[in-house]
This record gives sequence, structure tokens and C-alpha cells, in this order.
Amino acid sequence: MSSSRPDTVSTVLARGRLGIPAVVFFVVAAAAPLTAVAGGASTGYAVTGVRGIPLAYLVVAGVLALFAVGYVAMSRRIVNAGAFYTYVTRGLGKPAGVATALVALVGYNAMQIGLYGAFGAVLSQFLNTRYGWDTTWWLCAFVAWAVVAVLGVLRIDLNGKVLAVLLIAECVIALVYDGVMVTHPAGGQIRFDTLAPSHLIGAGLGAALVTGIAGFVGFEGTVVFSEETKDPRRTVPRATYIAVAVTGLLYGVSAWAMSVATGPDKIIDSARSDGTDLIFNLVSPHLAAGIVTAGRLLFITSLFAALLSFHHTVARYLFALGRERVMPAALGRTSWRTGAPQAGSITQTALAGVVLAGYVITDADPIVHLFFWLTSLGALGVLILMTLTSVAVVAFFARTAHRDGVWRTTVAPALAALALGAILVVTVEQFDTLLGVEPTSPLRWLFPAGYAVAALAGLTWALALRAWRPDAYQAIGLGANTAAVLRTVDPVRQPI
Repeated sequence: MSSSRPDTVSTVLARGRLGIPAVVFFVVAAAAPLTAVAGGASTGYAVTGVRGIPLAYLVVAGVLALFAVGYVAMSRRIVNAGAFYTYVTRGLGKPAGVATALVALVGYNAMQIGLYGAFGAVLSQFLNTRYGWDTTWWLCAFVAWAVVAVLGVLRIDLNGKVLAVLLIAECVIALVYDGVMVTHPAGGQIRFDTLAPSHLIGAGLGAALVTGIAGFVGFEGTVVFSEETKDPRRTVPRATYIAVAVTGLLYGVSAWAMSVATGPDKIIDSARSDGTDLIFNLVSPHLAAGIVTAGRLLFITSLFAALLSFHHTVARYLFALGRERVMPAALGRTSWRTGAPQAGSITQTALAGVVLAGYVITDADPIVHLFFWLTSLGALGVLILMTLTSVAVVAFFARTAHRDGVWRTTVAPALAALALGAILVVTVEQFDTLLGVEPTSPLRWLFPAGYAVAALAGLTWALALRAWRPDAYQAIGLGANTAAVLRTVDPVRQPI
């Protein structure tokens, strides 16, 4: 083997390994249908006290479909694992792009690490109830952490096959449960009260909508995997629309079905008393024990699938930033055997381990403080990213010659920016309701302020790069073309 081989492939992801089905599996697995239904919807009902969770899912699906129009139009022109970071860079400039990158890293890490809380709590409860094993949540969480660490450095298509099996099974079981709940309504009457628009008016609006956003986080990852697809221009658009449609309908119907089974007036109290067991308790009187147990197992595997998918997303963001030297160049290297962004994967694993250890030491509640709080924080971050990206799409096409039509390049992304911006403002104003804390609690501002700090740090770092490392600054947002730019700017410097 020549010594040049590792260097040649070390800054390139494995190309051509993912088709439309595989990308859909990755992004919908990140959205984790059974996790969103059994964990997100029930916890959202309980913590926010808002009955309009089903409608929130449907409203968010509509907004994200609008967002996807401009997002997909951009994906046909720019193929880069940096996704939001790259699009904002090309549309709003390099400083804004680097600021977006740090917001993305905070948001996606929050989503990924927060899921360990639900995984650990649900698995430990299952083992205790089913087998009498008195295990702690954090032991189960660290087992998952170790498995994700191993899978994160293996071939991407192998991971896709694992996620495909888990995703299909959980979607089927969710639909079976929906059918059971709707055909066994409380009081013998199917009611649609939780779909009434009045439930999204008032103090709970932001909390309900960001709960909806949290359920969809991951669908935008189609672009993150674009460099590893067989045909990015065809795969990314189709996978994006399929992901929004599948998750939107499944979430909305499932959250509504839960309220049918409990009765709309009792869904909040039922969610607070049963927690993540709610959906299983509702169907267990009408199904064989084996099917209920299968659902519980698939809930656990759904959480694991989401953990794995978000791990890959963070690793690829770190890879994109390392390749362009916004972050240490070592992060921009991939394994020459598997094509996986090895350094980025290991870095994400290490960060998750440190945060998990912190939660163990402080004895925090794994469901409320780790799962719901961190995934809500992550959802807020992705909401910020989508709003900025919609603005960037309009700016990019305003100065770029194209034949994509005014709807795709201007009208749809502008409307998406307005809708997402409005949701963002309401969410920040009502973040105390989302967290379930008092309006006077400093947490309602500290969580959103974290993104302001990350963005400011990104802007500062971009300006520092422009002053001290102009070669790296010029390469920001160029993806696979980075090495060529670096050679042009500084012929003496060896390519990474």
C-alpha cells in the first residue's frame, strides 16, 4: 500500500453507498417515530399541559414541507455534509456560516445526548419489570453509548441496514397501536377535540410547537448524508419529502389516537401519571401480551436508532468543519477502510460520555432533565438553523443565475422563514412552559442564551480566521473542494 493512499481518502466520505431508502431510514430513524409517540408526545402532554400536541405535529409538518422546497432547491446545487452550515455560508457569508456551525453542534449534540436519558430510563424499567433486574438508568445508557461508539466508526451502509430493520418494525407497531386506541375510544365515542385550533392559542403555543419540532429533528439530515449517496440531486429531494410526510402523518395520528383512548379531557392527567408507559397501558387490555412486549422492545430500539443517527449527524458536521480547517484538521479525516469520519465520531462519543457522567454525579432525573430538557434545547437549535437557512436560500438565489422558478427560490423559502421565525419567537417567550418551570426561573433564558453565546463565538472565530488564517477562511463552505483551494492559496502547504 502506498503511503499516499490514506492521505488521498482521508478527507473524503464513502461515496455511493446510500440510495433513497437508506437515507430515508437514517433521517426517519433520527426522528424516531415510536420515540416521538411513546416518549415525546406523552412527555409533551405531561410537561406542557397542552392538549394540542396532535395538531402541533401536523402544523409543524406543513411548515417543514414549505421549508423543504427551498432546502431541496439548494441541495441540487450544493452537495456538502455540512448542510445548514454550508447553506448559510453560501447565502449569508462565512462569518454567519461559522456561527451557524456552532449552533448546529450544540443543537445536535443536545438531541443526541438527551436521548440517552430516555433510553437508560426505559430500558432499566423494562428489565426491572420484565426480569426483576435492578439496574440503574445510567448503566443502560453507558451500554448504549459503547455500542454507538463502535457502530459510529463502521461502514455507513451497515448502519443503514440496522436502522432499516428497526424503523420498519416500529412504524408497523405504532400503526397497530393507533388502530387499537381509535377502535377503543374512551366513553365509546371517537372525539377530535385535541385537533381543535383553540388548543394552540395562548400560553402553550410555543411549548406545543417546539414539542412538534423535536419530533421532526433529523429529517433535514438528508443533506448531511448527501456526499455518501449514489445520486445526491435525486436522492436528497425525494428522501426529504418522504421523511416529512411519513413522520408528520404518523405523529399527528398517533398523538390524537392516544387522546381518543384516554378521552381528550383526561389525556394530560393520564400522561402525567403513566409517563412513557401511557401508550402501552392503553393498548395492553386489547392486545396479546407478546405484542405489547414487542412494542416496548421496539420503543427501546427506536431510542437507540435515534441515538445512532444523531451520532452520525454530529460526526459529519465535525468532519465538514475539520476538512475546511474551521476546527482542527484531524476532525476532517476519515477511516480509509470504512470511509467513516472516525475522528468526528470519537469526539462526539467522548463529549456524550462526559455529559452523561455529569448527570450521574448530580443525580438528575433522566426523563425530565436529560431527555426532555436537552431534546427540547436541541429542537430550539434546529428551529434557529432552519430559520437562518430559509433566509440564506433567498439570499443565495437572489444573486445566483438559475432556472428553478420564483416559488422554489424566493416565495416558499421566504414564507418558511416567516413561519419558522414566528414559531421561534413564541418558543423563546414561552420556554418556561416548555421546561415546566416557573416563569421567574432563570432557566427559561439560560437555555436559549446558550445559542447566542455559541453564535457569538462562531462569529468571533470566523473573523479571527479571516485575519490570521486567510487560507482556512477562504475554504469555509467549500466542502470537497477545500484541498484545491488551500493549495491555490498556499502552494507550499501540504494538503490535509
